[in-house]
Amino acid sequence: MAATQRVTPRRCAVLGSPISHSLSPVLHRAGYARAGLDWSFTAHEVDAAGLAGFVAALRAQEWRGLALTMPLKQAVLPLLDDASPTVAATGAANTLLLEPDGRRRGDNTDVSGITAALVEAGIGRVEEAVVLGGGATARSALAALAGTAERVVAYVRTPARAGELAAVAAAYGLALRIAPWSDARSGLGAPLVLATTPPGALDQLAAGLPGAPGVLLDVGYDPWPTALGAAWSGAGGAVVGGLDVLAHQAAEQFRAMTGVPVPVAVLRSAGVAVLARRGAA
Repeated sequence: MAATQRVTPRRCAVLGSPISHSLSPVLHRAGYARAGLDWSFTAHEVDAAGLAGFVAALRAQEWRGLALTMPLKQAVLPLLDDASPTVAATGAANTLLLEPDGRRRGDNTDVSGITAALVEAGIGRVEEAVVLGGGATARSALAALAGTAERVVAYVRTPARAGELAAVAAAYGLALRIAPWSDARSGLGAPLVLATTPPGALDQLAAGLPGAPGVLLDVGYDPWPTALGAAWSGAGGAVVGGLDVLAHQAAEQFRAMTGVPVPVAVLRSAGVAVLARRGAA
């Protein structure tokens, strides 16, 4: 264990709806234990309608940060006093930092988490990548593909989100084509596919994969493997799991909240242990 850091104990939490599945408390607490920090990290069921009230009640002397998951990554934007360039470009924040003067600063560590997971898996530059989904995580995935993919095709369930994705692509200089969700199966032959939808949304695509699938990054992690991830691996394709993404983004989030670095392996190991227990239950 690292030597105890001289940092005032603070509170952090993850918010979302649903939230019971979240591994963020497990990962961050493992980081606290490694760094010798007497901090707390809790989970709270909060939907978009309840977010403003929850944030307004936070005391800067007590709270340091929030991790945000669905459906709050876009809902939090009007509540921020400052936002990182990544938040401005993606229109999504998964991190809220409460500064000592009470100002609320937003950041997006999903982008760096996806990028780091791809690099760790040895994924290099590809001619084309596919993004399945059109929400906040899909926008972060697009940003993460900048510099990796020559062009991107995004298959979206909600056509109204096409404009938001196009804005992200323009900000990062990506060549983007929006395609209807009904055609998503045709995109599975791309060398790199990023699945960004909620659990179960892609189960119907697990049947009929291409004969030699490329690389799948699936942000899902509980249950794991997802139906698509299991089928992909069974067909001989490489799979990057959501826990890898979560551990990388959480390590960046942890550093932003505490000012203390923590090894990604520490967080990932804590998540693996919990998922193993859940799977055995």
